[in-house]
Amino acid sequence: MARPRPSDILVTYRVETPGSPEALAAKIASDQSTGTFVDLPGETPELKARAAARVVAFERLDTAGAPSLPARGAAFNRAHVTIAYPLEAVGTDLSALTTVALGGVWSIKEFTGLRVVGLELPSEFDGVYPGPQFGIDGSRRLTGVYERPIIGTIIKPALGLAPDETADVVDELIKSGVDFIKDDEKLMSPPYSSLEARVTAIMPLIRDHEQLTGKKVMYAFGISDVDPDEMVRKHDMVVREGGNAAVININSIGMGAFLFLRRRSSLALHAHRNGWDLLTRHPGLGFDFSVYQQLWRLLGVDQFQINGIGAKYWEPDESFIQSFHDLQKPIFHDADRPLPVVCSGQWGGQAPETYRRTGQTVDHLYLCGGGVVSHPGGPAAGVKAVRAAWDAAIAGVDLQDYAKSHPELAQALAKFGAKSPTSEGK
Repeated sequence: MARPRPSDILVTYRVETPGSPEALAAKIASDQSTGTFVDLPGETPELKARAAARVVAFERLDTAGAPSLPARGAAFNRAHVTIAYPLEAVGTDLSALTTVALGGVWSIKEFTGLRVVGLELPSEFDGVYPGPQFGIDGSRRLTGVYERPIIGTIIKPALGLAPDETADVVDELIKSGVDFIKDDEKLMSPPYSSLEARVTAIMPLIRDHEQLTGKKVMYAFGISDVDPDEMVRKHDMVVREGGNAAVININSIGMGAFLFLRRRSSLALHAHRNGWDLLTRHPGLGFDFSVYQQLWRLLGVDQFQINGIGAKYWEPDESFIQSFHDLQKPIFHDADRPLPVVCSGQWGGQAPETYRRTGQTVDHLYLCGGGVVSHPGGPAAGVKAVRAAWDAAIAGVDLQDYAKSHPELAQALAKFGAKSPTSEGK
């Protein structure tokens, strides 16, 4: 079996086939690099040797293959296959990488399942792309929060708020001590609440609060647009009014548009990965998050949404925990780590389990929608309840005990407590 070279791009696939996985491993390498044809005009053995991908690791799996995969019986064979793609053949362009190493493999007809589960990039990628502008340290600097998670909430389009009504809610939230507010990913610039009108209504409140208290609440406006020039225009509008963050629907705009924005941006870019589930939900197809997130980190995501404990969506707790740890690992440098955003059905009740299972770190944004705005005491009380829950979690105090002296937390436990995760985090 071939040995990888330092400049190789290493991609690991989990494959399933009724045939021979060893033969298909070689087919991936051939099909995705030098192709399946031979003796074409201009082809030489030397050229093919330089451009050819090579199988550098192979491990047969049992028919289960992974805890998330159902048993398929003896007729199906599974394996982990690592292919080394020469940098000379691919280069450092991410569109080339996704085309050659990540894109075409699913078209190979012999596979009944194929999932990209690993990606190792050589040092030649270091510095090619801008990476996060703010990341963990910058997000903390902009919010002034250091010893605990950044606490945030969401303005949902389902509320149907006009810009002045949105401003009323924001005013209450910023006075409650919230650190971060964002537009929901579906709230971009609808006719009833255009982005320009929201920026005009909200930013004076944030500036006034900063003047009075010294604390500038981070508000991430939804500026996603299929037209990169229009997205930059929206970015510039937020900057002119003193904003410091934006929500970007990364799968909707694509890598090229995101890079176009990042190279011109002075805002913290908060990535919403809507559509990601299409790429990962089936356990035998698509991508692991560990692969997907590397591409967007290189391009410059500052804050990355990854669901949370007891999420309201399909993703298991174990998947969230792995995603959290994936974001903590540098690709090349500590500065390329974005801020993990814990979200999806979160309220104070998940704080102790989140703290325990993420390794007792507070380096994240804890983002609650209904867990704040649906609090029986109102959004401001919702913020205080989440703050209290995190204070208790960090101090190692039981939430029920802490709630005896924190009425907002007691109200939250009474309303949301039935949804609290068990000690196993289910």
